[in-house]
Amino acid sequence: MISKVTITPAPMPSYKHLFFDLDHTLWDFDANARESLLELYAHFDLEDRINTPFEAFYPSYLHHNEVLWDRYHKGLISSEELKWKRMWRTMLDFKVADEPLARELSAKFLEILPTQKRLFPYTLEILHYLKGKRYELHLITNGFEKTQWSKISNSGLDGFFTHVITSEGSNSLKPKKEIFDFAMNKAGASLPESIMIGDNLEADIQGAMNAGMDSVFVNHINATTELKPTYTVTHLKELEDIF
Repeated sequence: MISKVTITPAPMPSYKHLFFDLDHTLWDFDANARESLLELYAHFDLEDRINTPFEAFYPSYLHHNEVLWDRYHKGLISSEELKWKRMWRTMLDFKVADEPLARELSAKFLEILPTQKRLFPYTLEILHYLKGKRYELHLITNGFEKTQWSKISNSGLDGFFTHVITSEGSNSLKPKKEIFDFAMNKAGASLPESIMIGDNLEADIQGAMNAGMDSVFVNHINATTELKPTYTVTHLKELEDIF
């Protein structure tokens, strides 16, 4: 007689510390940048000064911002270079080489941007849900210290997060292992009880893998990837199926 073997499913990991990314995960960077650039365009009368309509300027800016953030993530440029060169490179696309204007635009943009409040759908609801289930919530962000704190405050996210770890505050950058180690040490968290939740495949998902941490890929844009995050969601509400 053959005895039946009962296989007990492996228990779900018992997470306690949830580390969120901010920009493009909770805070809608592209929508907020668009509103900020529209304000910038009007303030500096840019359509006349660089002879370019906003609808041409905006996608060019997004392109250069993405390229320069990637270089910043890799340690190839400084934060100061990122801030003004994204404006400089965008204007160069339209045959305008004006470094003083680029620096002036950058400074004003960084005043306006953190005042914007647009979050991804269900952001506040999911944070209330997770806090209600007694998870410790934290942020790990490559953004600038002053700017990120302003975003958090102005968009109503303050009060949800126990610790906010920025690249400036930790002297490291995602996807480097060191910033995740720094974050866990600050939170008093261990790897088995920690998970990273973010939209950026390199900074958040590969970064979590570099640290040996589980991850949730928040795939707002239905991107394809060969990376294998622990979980993937396309809407923040789906986090309720994991936690």
